[in-house]
Amino acid sequence: MIEHILIVFTVGLCFTFVRNDFSYYKTDYYSEKYGHFSEFERVEMLEAAKEMFYWGYDNYMQHAFPLDELDPIHCTGRGPDHDNPSNININDVLGDYCLTLIDSLDTLAVMGDSDGFIQAVQLLTDHLSFNRNNTVQVFEANIRVLGGLLSAHLIITDPAQPFGNMTPPNYDDDLLHLAHDLGSRLLPAFENTATRLPHPRVNLLLGVPVDTHNSTCTAGAGSLLVEMGMLSHLLGDPVYEGAARRAIKALWSYRDASTGLLGNVIDITTGQWTNKLSGVGAGLDSFYEYLLKSYILFGDDGDLKMFNAAYRKIKRFMRKGRSHCNMGVGDHPLYVNVNMHSGRPATTWIDSLSAAFAGTMVLHGDIEEAICAHALYYSIWKRYGVLPERYNWRLKAPDLRFYPLRPELVETTYLLYQATKNPFYLHVGRDILLNLNKYAKTTCGYATVHDVSDKTLEDRMESFFLSETCKYLYLLFDRDNHLNTHSHKFIFTTEGHVFPVQRRFRSKRWSQQWGSKRPRVDSVVQTPTVLNHSDSSCYQVLTKRRYFLPMESRYFEQVISTVGL
Repeated sequence: MIEHILIVFTVGLCFTFVRNDFSYYKTDYYSEKYGHFSEFERVEMLEAAKEMFYWGYDNYMQHAFPLDELDPIHCTGRGPDHDNPSNININDVLGDYCLTLIDSLDTLAVMGDSDGFIQAVQLLTDHLSFNRNNTVQVFEANIRVLGGLLSAHLIITDPAQPFGNMTPPNYDDDLLHLAHDLGSRLLPAFENTATRLPHPRVNLLLGVPVDTHNSTCTAGAGSLLVEMGMLSHLLGDPVYEGAARRAIKALWSYRDASTGLLGNVIDITTGQWTNKLSGVGAGLDSFYEYLLKSYILFGDDGDLKMFNAAYRKIKRFMRKGRSHCNMGVGDHPLYVNVNMHSGRPATTWIDSLSAAFAGTMVLHGDIEEAICAHALYYSIWKRYGVLPERYNWRLKAPDLRFYPLRPELVETTYLLYQATKNPFYLHVGRDILLNLNKYAKTTCGYATVHDVSDKTLEDRMESFFLSETCKYLYLLFDRDNHLNTHSHKFIFTTEGHVFPVQRRFRSKRWSQQWGSKRPRVDSVVQTPTVLNHSDSSCYQVLTKRRYFLPMESRYFEQVISTVGL
């Protein structure tokens, strides 16, 4: 008799484990290799993940603070490129605002380092100022700096203090005040545009630059709501959430009338798409992610409706390969880049950022799809030792060969382990950690891999390495961490910052103050009773794959051979 165990995810979707007689299932090379991960190994990797974080963090504090980033080869700090303002690869991200320290705050808390966390907060209150004549990208400042400040403030003010005592002495909402200051400096980007889309860059001192570019990517304009919305809720001021929501609705209105797809880059003055590529990777990735996470946080039904509509279009136009991950015949499933107007494939490459879409699938409850999507990127990682920025699936070779320590594969590995508890993902995490130590570790930190073929290095350690890559590796192996035992109470922002899922954020203080009708508070904060089957994502996940492989061996062998292993 088949017994069904229903596991319900936060957003009201599901997957089903089916327990049946699988005595016929024979172990093979892959199940023997990945089917078990000992407690000793788990603890060993947990300690290794912590050592990795502190090797980067301590060296940043010693050699780079208060500058934004660490140059891990020359052991020095890096700030904006004032000599070359057009160097947006650097200047979009670095703003003379202690970036790496802000981005690392909640990683310190998650690791239970109360002394280090409190010291970091005090350093920021002493050193941090946004009164700088620096032009930064709105998206990067929002997810890295605003998100980092808000996450740390929420941890400090949490009465339960689940990570230990993280409250600095005499704390008086200092980080929230800094976040408010930054948010106000970002607001000019949203002003005086005919399309309601924000300018991509803003000068922290002077507002929108006179010579600013008028094009923005979809993710850049449409992935601001989680942080801006949280700032509005904490301040009781609707202006920040309102600006971010108007941008999302504007983008949504410019999707193609025939396919329903959005492009990659849009002109904020005309609403014309200047890059018509549609996909789940760079330029679009976090737009989809934030539609879903914004709904979870704030409970606006419109966000979920947009996400569901976008998800259906992605499945219809971008998904290639056999119909189901673990059933049938055909090529391994692959999400390709398409033309937004025709829906036809537009490139033969995928990028490393699209590895994060499997994490969105997990949150959506589409576990089987996430398993298959993740397996492809893990196979590419195994092929090169790290993940190239772009991989050409037709040529079976990298199109862009660098790896800047990105977290997306680690993130989806962690989320899939939380969803399935399959030891396969602990093995994946160990592979990633060991290779980072083998190829990217330097005298004083971890460096960007310049070329995945020869493993030459670049002298840069981006802040997301400590904010995300190290955090997700640590959480993968920290079985008893509060974020893992109470995972339904938190979400991660696209920069890996921790925000609590609480009922107070699903009602608008300003609406009640102004006498508006109080919005309905959905049961998504708790276990939902209504399931959404609209996307056919509730496929059965056989129980045997909790103990052997998340994919059948024949399919796993297919995907690794696809990339040339």
